[in-house]
Amino acid sequence: MQGFGRRGFGGLAISTGAGLGLAAFGARAQAPAQPAAPEIRLGALFPLTGPAGLFGDESFRGVELAVEERNAAGGVLGRSLRLVRADAPDEAAATAEARRLSQGADRVTAILGSFSTAIALPASQVAELAGLPYFELGAIGDAVMERNFRWVFRVAPRAQDFAATALDGVALLAASLTRSPESLRLAIAQEDALGPQSVAAAQEALAAERRLTLVQRATYAPRPTDLAALVQRLRGLDAEVVLHAGAPGDEILLFRAMRDANWRPRMVIGTAGGYGLAETARSIGADFAGTMSADFTPSAVNERVAPGARAYAEAYLRRYGADPRSGHGLACFTGTRIVLDALQRAGSTERDRIRAAVLATDIPEGSTASGWGARFDERGQNLRARPVLCQWQPAPAAPGSPPGLRQVVIAPAEAAVAEALGRLGL
Repeated sequence: MQGFGRRGFGGLAISTGAGLGLAAFGARAQAPAQPAAPEIRLGALFPLTGPAGLFGDESFRGVELAVEERNAAGGVLGRSLRLVRADAPDEAAATAEARRLSQGADRVTAILGSFSTAIALPASQVAELAGLPYFELGAIGDAVMERNFRWVFRVAPRAQDFAATALDGVALLAASLTRSPESLRLAIAQEDALGPQSVAAAQEALAAERRLTLVQRATYAPRPTDLAALVQRLRGLDAEVVLHAGAPGDEILLFRAMRDANWRPRMVIGTAGGYGLAETARSIGADFAGTMSADFTPSAVNERVAPGARAYAEAYLRRYGADPRSGHGLACFTGTRIVLDALQRAGSTERDRIRAAVLATDIPEGSTASGWGARFDERGQNLRARPVLCQWQPAPAAPGSPPGLRQVVIAPAEAAVAEALGRLGL
């Protein structure tokens, strides 16, 4: 995609230059060349290093693909776009990098980020104080949008959307077992951090509303080295379904502890993060088969509700030489497209006109590569972004090779490409 853009614009510059030279030959004076329109600089603030570096890089790739696509089509307002990378592996770096992007010669037109609620909070606060539009493409914690900021917009779904999708997985599991959802014993396992807290609180409230049997909401300290004590606690509660909301990497600790304890619930339903990552499936192996997750839309989705998902995966493969690693890239690709469309409609890079264009956005659901639509409320939250229910299922393997796993959409029905499996493990 990037190479096509360079060839296209390179050819245009050569042919235009040659035409001007012939027309001016023999003329008494040649008109001075018009200066090129200044580029539009956009900050891309993600954890590009550190524990969440892989997720940040995957998210950045989605932004990068959308920007390269737009530049190949002529840019925005007739101006080319340039991404200014900002590495924010922790809260302190997020603050420092957001300040850099909002001041002086490094100031950008807008910031796009950030994957993590812990990173989004300080970065968006700096942007708000600087009067700089900030677009959150991936962090789902409630706190991001609860401050009533004027210049902060979230394209991604909310924690409550992910919580509802996870509980839809409970109903799907119950149907496969020919049991009622109320008869299943649920436990929430939650890291004591902002994003997981938002998801777990919403799950607890929804479980009560749906009259489900929640035996406990179990929390554990951030950055654990093992989750053996948590697993023993869940086992003692006779939990049949574990709803897990934690940091990337916690899912590996959970499955390792379950294996060591020789215990397996009927189902684990995770929430985004490492649950949607191909590297997680390879690391855990066969035990991860059947695991469900409320997640960002992966490439294996019904194109009727996510037109362009397959084309995104193909473009990703051409650009990076590998398949997409998770749905985070597709989410950021879709989100960036929505943002760039608003910038074009704004007709200017002036912040009030950008805000007005964002709030006037009206894109129906089922018309983007992730299946999202876009309609923002007065607080700046997109109300037409939805997660999907995914499951890791056996994938076709080459002769003589062990079976692999791939993440597929199993709900909602119109987005599904596979039937749900009612068990963990192969």
